[in-house]
Amino acid sequence: MDSSYYYFLLIPFLYFLTNQLIKKFQNLPPSPPLSLPIIGHLHLIKKPPLHRTLAHISNKYGPILLLHIGSRPVLLISSPSAAEECFTKNDIIFANRPRFLAGKYLGYNYTTLVWASYGQNWRNLRRIATLEILSSSRIQTFTNIRVDEVHSLIRRLLKASNYGCVEMKSAFFELTLNIMMRTIAGKRYYGDEEEDESQNNKVDEARRFREIVKETFQLSGATNIADYVPLFNWFGGQYKLESKL
Repeated sequence: MDSSYYYFLLIPFLYFLTNQLIKKFQNLPPSPPLSLPIIGHLHLIKKPPLHRTLAHISNKYGPILLLHIGSRPVLLISSPSAAEECFTKNDIIFANRPRFLAGKYLGYNYTTLVWASYGQNWRNLRRIATLEILSSSRIQTFTNIRVDEVHSLIRRLLKASNYGCVEMKSAFFELTLNIMMRTIAGKRYYGDEEEDESQNNKVDEARRFREIVKETFQLSGATNIADYVPLFNWFGGQYKLESKL
């Protein structure tokens, strides 16, 4: 028999044996069976919603699991006590962030508070956010903005209620964005079309801002398979998403 046939059988065997030895010496949490080469446990992730799929996996295999989603290790915790331990005793260990493509462009090369891994830069950002944004004095300073925006939302809901149903998810999202942007830039971008039709520049700016926000959330929430299986980069798998970002 051709020797290349034996090599073909030997590679999966060595891969399986190496994985088992690494897990034994690293004392890693248990993993579901059938971790396939290259894609790992990605085949277990079925149709959305994702949280229900993860809950099904956890119910089947245990409350603390190590999943291999492509090349990325993912710790799946469904135990309240284990989750508390992760965010108290071991919070620094879990303070790092994965280097996804969205973080490279939308997170300014992983330097923003959301995307930065634990280190001097992240600690500085946290300190600034704590003192300048989330401190009691700062929150009190912006009370008028929050009250004004809540009143504005109530007026819009009363007006819209005459025409039928109101989607509260969008209404609360717009409320949050208006509060944030008034706090940051002194401008509001939602709910002013009818009031400011005469100010075309302001309306155009608000419309452009809303389009940017919508596309940003869509792209940042989109699953990029190349983030998990780098092999797809060889085939240009991330080019389309990268150009949009």
